Amino acid sequence: MVGDSLSAEYGLKRGSGWVALLERRLAQEKIAAKVINASISGDTTSGGRSRLPALLAQHRPTLVVIELGGNDALRGLPLAMTQDNLTAMTLAAQAAKAKVLLLGMQVPPNYGQDYAAKFADTFTAVAKTSKAALVPFLLKGIADGPDATRLFQPDRIHPVEAAHPAILNTVWPTLKKLIA
Repeated sequence: MVGDSLSAEYGLKRGSGWVALLERRLAQEKIAAKVINASISGDTTSGGRSRLPALLAQHRPTLVVIELGGNDALRGLPLAMTQDNLTAMTLAAQAAKAKVLLLGMQVPPNYGQDYAAKFADTFTAVAKTSKAALVPFLLKGIADGPDATRLFQPDRIHPVEAAHPAILNTVWPTLKKLIA
């Protein structure tokens, strides 16, 4: 798992985020898989891209989950750069014989409809060109649900602990197919 604060348990007690919940679900389902959470709060696709080769060499994963891009948008980085970084990471993981799951993100409406659509399309385009699996929106049912404000920390960016089981439930169906 290469991600940002959404996967690094920002503002949560350790062991309560969706990646920790994933480890427990794998154990419950008797799926022998080791989860390496190499997520760093604040990370961008550029940071993930620079860290990925060493992670691939060290851990030799069979599946790489990429949850990056949100901080690129928050910093106003060019979409072409985000797409190039996600593509490079996906291809590097595939070259290392790993399946890839991209976890897409969306930006708040105040970014404008055109930018928001292009940002969301970035993840779809990378998945399509690289034949990687995709969960289009990691925070589906949370950020776009009726209880959105209740499900976020005061910063309105990071989900509260109660939202993390729903995050896992969004990722799980696609992830389970890749593990099988």
